[in-house]
Amino acid sequence: MSSFKIFIIAASLGFAAMITEAFIVIKDKDTLKVKTEADKGFAVVELFTSEGCSSCPPADALVARVQKETAGKPVYILAYHVDYWNRLGWKDVFSDAAYSARQQQYARWLNLSSVYTPQAVVNGRKEFVGSENGTLHEAIGSDLQRSSKTELSLNGLRENDGKAELQYQASGTPANAALVVALIEKNATTRVERGENGGRTLSHVQIVRKLQNVNLAGHNSGNVSIALPAGFNADGYEVIAFVQNTSNGEITAAARSGFSSAMSTKAK
Repeated sequence: MSSFKIFIIAASLGFAAMITEAFIVIKDKDTLKVKTEADKGFAVVELFTSEGCSSCPPADALVARVQKETAGKPVYILAYHVDYWNRLGWKDVFSDAAYSARQQQYARWLNLSSVYTPQAVVNGRKEFVGSENGTLHEAIGSDLQRSSKTELSLNGLRENDGKAELQYQASGTPANAALVVALIEKNATTRVERGENGGRTLSHVQIVRKLQNVNLAGHNSGNVSIALPAGFNADGYEVIAFVQNTSNGEITAAARSGFSSAMSTKAK
């Protein structure tokens, strides 16, 4: 076989390999199944939702899928049930005015004229409609490759006299940093009787049940105590905490801990 023919065959095989690789990346873009050498960063996904909003169930279902797809990865999902839909016929049992206030704070940080549901915010820097599948996957994939100098670890999470207690240790925190600590109920189901979703049974994941802010102010280690809700079951809950710049909302580190394990977790 001539050297020219060999060159043509080799070039064709190389081109075919490039096409195949590109196809795999495009095919898996919306499922985060593309394997990388190592995740450099993390993604905190905050979803603002409500059982009274007919547009919210698709967003709730999306974050549930992402939760499964990203198991074992540094992806932290928090679902805040806002309270401003309650006046329209159905009171969301998971809603809290504090979560609506947090969404309003994001409107100020991100220079938005109004808030809405479902709204997703990733790492405090990018917001979009919470049911946008491609946008959410793209934001998560991008931030998993974005390194940070801040580190956070959680230790010793335990239930004690109706409270969750844990220790935290942070380093490389930005100026004006706060530690946001969320008590998360992993999943729940509600039969909605009235309102826009009346007659539907809704499933939820990663529901924020309690939220606490700790002003680090140069003190990058300490203890946190959070009151536990009625009916608390350690197996159904976890704690997610993250470091946030209170000047612009950017999240620079995150970690999680379960009640069933004495091991600490650490993430950049």
